[in-house]
Amino acid sequence: MPFVALLLRPFTGVGRAVAFLAAGALVQFAALCVLAVPWLTGSGPTETLSVLIALLVPLGVLATAAPLLTTVQRARFRSRLGVEIPAPEKGALRRQVLYHLLTGPLLATGGACVLLLWPAAAAAAGIYVWIWALPPENRLEHLGYTTQAAYITAAGLAGLYTTAWLSRALARLDTRAATRLLGPSRAEQLTRRVAEVTESRAGVVDAADAERRRIERDLHDGAQQRLVSLAVNLGLAKATLSDLPDDARKVIDEAHREAKEAIEELSNLVRGLHPAVLEDRGLDAALSGLADRAPLPVRVTVDLASRPAPAIEAVAYFVVSETLTNAVKHARASGVDVSVRRTGGILLVVVSDDGVGGADGSRGTGLAGLAKRVASVDGTFSISSPVGGPTVVTVELPCAL
Repeated sequence: MPFVALLLRPFTGVGRAVAFLAAGALVQFAALCVLAVPWLTGSGPTETLSVLIALLVPLGVLATAAPLLTTVQRARFRSRLGVEIPAPEKGALRRQVLYHLLTGPLLATGGACVLLLWPAAAAAAGIYVWIWALPPENRLEHLGYTTQAAYITAAGLAGLYTTAWLSRALARLDTRAATRLLGPSRAEQLTRRVAEVTESRAGVVDAADAERRRIERDLHDGAQQRLVSLAVNLGLAKATLSDLPDDARKVIDEAHREAKEAIEELSNLVRGLHPAVLEDRGLDAALSGLADRAPLPVRVTVDLASRPAPAIEAVAYFVVSETLTNAVKHARASGVDVSVRRTGGILLVVVSDDGVGGADGSRGTGLAGLAKRVASVDGTFSISSPVGGPTVVTVELPCAL
């Protein structure tokens, strides 16, 4: 059985290729009939003008019918081979006409020849069947037929294997040609691919932002509330249990202090994930909260006629937050200016400080991380920080109008 399977392997799936070639020959035969109509009236056109008309009019008809023929051909590839050829953009008529008037007829001619080879090869491979179907006296008259029939049988079997290979090869060649001429061009494919990747990345960014908001809500409504309740109970215990030993009171005091520190750390973590005020009241309120908590003067100017997308708001917020942190820790600035405004389809965020400058995005992970976060939404990130200051961070984020 393995040997039989090995012999039959070249014929696996060849039926689909043969049906595909037969359908292609039929479609091209219909187009050939259109071209042959002017020549079916006896002697056909004889004068130069009439010959030109007989050639150009059918060609014009086929060119006009190119979109319909393209639809038929796409259906053939889809139903016979399971190959989906995307519809091209506007302006692909020239390539379609090239396929229907040149490439398609050539491939259909090759397909018709391959289709004719199948019965010829099958008849040769089954020569013994034909011989034994003849009357016995005919076989007796040709005693040397066995040797000749063996050669013919071998040639027929070789022809069957060759025809199977040709059928699949021609189907592949037709698929390649149709994909290039009937489908979108290489530039269109790259444009579509870029659009798909951009849309997919935007979906990932939105999903990540939604997940951060969910974690923020869970921490705020769950763990943080439990810690607050614990701190309140410990505070009540300190205030009401006055007759406790000093060691017990010391333990309660320590637990109360650690609970308050845990609440503060968790609050910072929650704000770092996604501040609730950003989702509830927007970018202006969230940035004002950052300015109020900063240990140096921060002037915030926000000019937004409408709220950007949540992912864009989050990126703008974290750009300002990280930049303020850097100004406090490294720049030794005495003040920071934050400007957020919308210009057309761009959200422009500019953060400047009067610190010592010298910030370098290639060193450390803070600024590099900001640049990657901005790039995740197709934004641009730039920094100007000469030694001696000032440091100016400029971010442009795309917004839908």
